[in-house]
Amino acid sequence: MKPETDATGVSREVAAGLTLLIAAVLALLVANSPFHETYEHWLEMPVSVGKAPAVLTKSILHWINDGLMVVFFFLAGLEIKREMLRGALSSRKTALLPIFAALGGMIAPSVIYAAINWGDDVALRGWAIPAATDIAFAVGILAILGSRVPQSLKVFLLALAIIDDLGAIVIIAIFYTASLSLTALSLAFAGVAVLAFLNHRNVMKVWPYVLAGAFVWICVMESGVHATLAGVATALAVPLTGDNGREGPLEGLEHRLGPWVSFAILPIFAFANAGVSFAGMSPLEILSPIPLGIALGLIIGKPLGIYSFARAAIGSGLGARPEGATEMQLFGTAVLGGIGFTMSLFIGMLAFSNPEAGAGVRLGVLAGSLVSATLGYIILSQTNNRLSRGVKLRGES
Repeated sequence: MKPETDATGVSREVAAGLTLLIAAVLALLVANSPFHETYEHWLEMPVSVGKAPAVLTKSILHWINDGLMVVFFFLAGLEIKREMLRGALSSRKTALLPIFAALGGMIAPSVIYAAINWGDDVALRGWAIPAATDIAFAVGILAILGSRVPQSLKVFLLALAIIDDLGAIVIIAIFYTASLSLTALSLAFAGVAVLAFLNHRNVMKVWPYVLAGAFVWICVMESGVHATLAGVATALAVPLTGDNGREGPLEGLEHRLGPWVSFAILPIFAFANAGVSFAGMSPLEILSPIPLGIALGLIIGKPLGIYSFARAAIGSGLGARPEGATEMQLFGTAVLGGIGFTMSLFIGMLAFSNPEAGAGVRLGVLAGSLVSATLGYIILSQTNNRLSRGVKLRGES
């Protein structure tokens, strides 16, 4: 994965990560300012789309989480498909290492969270919150380090985050689905069948997939299954290649949507979901079971699971060590896996509906992600500095 740059030479990954950070910080400032009531009122404001009798009415927050985030999941689906067919997940040797690492990175933090919240059935609904890695922030930090980090580690982290997203999607579908409407679900499956037919017929125009995907999204939203899964289903139907090996629309869509997701959709999501009011909170609030379980799951569970499972895959010969990466650089990358932000906040929103638990989720996610980002950056930069000094000394002798 070669970081894309704009006309000023600034890496798109760096810019995307900074934009997401600014949106999150702005949400925190507004939530703890005299404008906090306006902020909350704006998020709960109802917005209707359509004409009677086909009208959908939801709050702005729900339109962001159930509507705009569909585009994010659509882009994630495009990335997953491309990587499986042509990229880092296309061969067994290159795919198994991030697959094993992602599996460990989902199991260990979930176990830590569950151990801390054991005996509280309500709190246990959040077991999957620390199991996710945020692509934009994690890859953005590696991009800041630039050529000082081996390219193989960037590919490894990107593949890990993509597989993590896929795991989160499966978790949402299985564990965070409300009561089902079989009629709406049947219509959604019919829409998916249309998408499969379009793919089978090698339809290269984008608009038929958009229309069928919009139908699937509406049906899934009414079925009780979370609507963002419609984005993934639609993405997997978009062709990567067509007849005679000609390029399909997948990569073009990915490149066109990437900036919109990075610089508009994810910052809007962050601004709507990261606002934690610290009014009445003490510093000890982080020690409450829900935020503590999330924070420790991200800070300890993520690197422990990612690194140990990656080492097991390398040691058994099932996976190949990232080329040119030292042991400490592999561990530093595993620590960056503890940046859970977007997906962790999203799963937390699904797991808890009451405001008190929601505030605890945001506190735990922000604390865990901030510590993971800081530690990961320090480990990778210091390891690189030692390596650089070592090379210089050897050259001088």
